[in-house]
Amino acid sequence: QVQLVESGGGLVQAGDSLRLSCAASGRTLSRYAMGWFRQAPGKEREFVAAISWNGGSTYYADSMKGRFTISRDNAENTGYLQMNSLRPEDTAVYYCAASVSNPTYYSGTYDYWGQGTQVTVSS
Repeated sequence: QVQLVESGGGLVQAGDSLRLSCAASGRTLSRYAMGWFRQAPGKEREFVAAISWNGGSTYYADSMKGRFTISRDNAENTGYLQMNSLRPEDTAVYYCAASVSNPTYYSGTYDYWGQGTQVTVSS
């Protein structure tokens, strides 16, 4: 069992940056691939980025490529999502997730989820 807790969300202006953190407890994070997803009001949860267990492979949704960077520090049992050049359309609750399988775009393949952190980008 893995418990995940996101932090780092907040209210920022368009063009600003934020770094989200996902702290894991219960089991070592290095056993799992990690993903970030987001959900805006009235919309379905969507894939943001994913990273393999050792950080060797990363994957991004097209709209996040070049702006967002996913990373992890297994020694600290923490994952990160660096978000630059934020836009109002990035406003959403951001969730981190862990999977015993390879990282994928599909939320259904993730086994553990955090409670989410709100990111609001004003124009």
